[in-house]
Amino acid sequence: MSHQAVAQSGEKYRDSISLVDKGGDRNWVYPKKPKGPLYTGRTWFSISLMVLLFAGPFIKLNGHPLLLLNVLERKFIILGIPFWPQDMPLFALLMLTFVMFIIVFTVVFGRVWCGWACPQTIFMEMLFRKIEYFIEGDFKAQKKLDDQSWNTEKIIKKTAKHIVFFALSVLIANTFLSYLIGIDEVKMLVLDGPMAHLGKFTALIIFSAVFYAVFAKFREIICIVVCPYGRLQGLMLDRNSIVVAYDFLRGEPRGFRKKGVEQSLGDCVDCKRCVQVCPTGIDIRNGTQLECINCTACIDECNDVMTHINQPKGLIRYASQEEIASGKVKRITPRSAAYTVILLVLMGVLSYLLFTRKDVDATVLRTPGMLHQTQNDGKISNMYNFEVVNKTFTTQHIDLKITSPAGAELKMVDREGHTFELGEDGLVKGSFFIILPQSAIKTNNTEAKVDVYSNGKLMNTITTNFVAPVKF
Repeated sequence: MSHQAVAQSGEKYRDSISLVDKGGDRNWVYPKKPKGPLYTGRTWFSISLMVLLFAGPFIKLNGHPLLLLNVLERKFIILGIPFWPQDMPLFALLMLTFVMFIIVFTVVFGRVWCGWACPQTIFMEMLFRKIEYFIEGDFKAQKKLDDQSWNTEKIIKKTAKHIVFFALSVLIANTFLSYLIGIDEVKMLVLDGPMAHLGKFTALIIFSAVFYAVFAKFREIICIVVCPYGRLQGLMLDRNSIVVAYDFLRGEPRGFRKKGVEQSLGDCVDCKRCVQVCPTGIDIRNGTQLECINCTACIDECNDVMTHINQPKGLIRYASQEEIASGKVKRITPRSAAYTVILLVLMGVLSYLLFTRKDVDATVLRTPGMLHQTQNDGKISNMYNFEVVNKTFTTQHIDLKITSPAGAELKMVDREGHTFELGEDGLVKGSFFIILPQSAIKTNNTEAKVDVYSNGKLMNTITTNFVAPVKF
């Protein structure tokens, strides 16, 4: 929509974001302290998620983290299942499935994730904002404190708030670092001192500074400007998506009701409490907007007003635009059905790959640049490089056997026998010869099969080529 069209339609709010004034300066948002049943529910739900988040690094399964995302070492553990560099296609498919789940969930239920489960919202609204209310007071007291000169009260309150904010940022940084490198590494950083682990300590300081800046300064800017999920919601939502919506048919025209005076007004009394409580500073009565994170604070406020004026609750509620406009509820649309089918296909493929995933992965390749060799007994040999990876946390006893062609031998280059042990998340590289008698060579490229056994169980059968000229 052009600027002129926006101005003519009266929807100027769509032409700018609530965080910036006409001069391009930041509009600092002072949201009113929310209250109500939905806010209480979000509070308890957030507490449970924060307990799970902070306790997560300490939860171990068979001595290993329940969740580890070590990008530097390309080692990932999700719900106790290890993923190694060789599993990157499987890990990528897992992430793609998760993204598709988010898309399907958003198409049907809107930005419920943002308001109820996003770490940014949980920490900002349920931790840092509550501390701010406790130290500085509600929204009017905060604005008054910011506007007044730097006296003793302001210095004490601001200093106390930012000390607590930074301490919490350090705690959050340590927690997130624990998910990246493991809680044991973080403990070593604490016990050994920063100079013994300078790189990790530097990462901790950077994380702490970033979290402090996010929750003390940037705040809702992260949701509106930085977060890709928030920016993409316009592509994912449609008229049938459930969002926090204002019932304009019931609420318009707005106006304050006077006792004893007959007025042709809607249920909205234009008290603006829904605007005052919004953490991103928008007016939900303007419709679905980029800044709305579906936190439901406006629902609680409006329901409280409706109760006081003896009107039904739900003037602002969870609903779709189509439901508000026509009264029809339509949850399944061709779009949501198509996304759901794609999600189910991805989940099916992912489940199959996870269930058929082997404990041991092996590769065998002919050594580059090496020609066939004639042994002293007249037999012909080819040299191969092999790599065996243990994808589990238990020791694997590996045995390599050649099963085809008949009469073939397998001889290790740098070790006795063709069996060896492979420790947890271990990797073994080496070389071996495949030796064939002249009579077994019928073509220039003879197919050879090598079986890889782990703890007596066949894990892989690897097919390779044995190259040698045919002699008549």
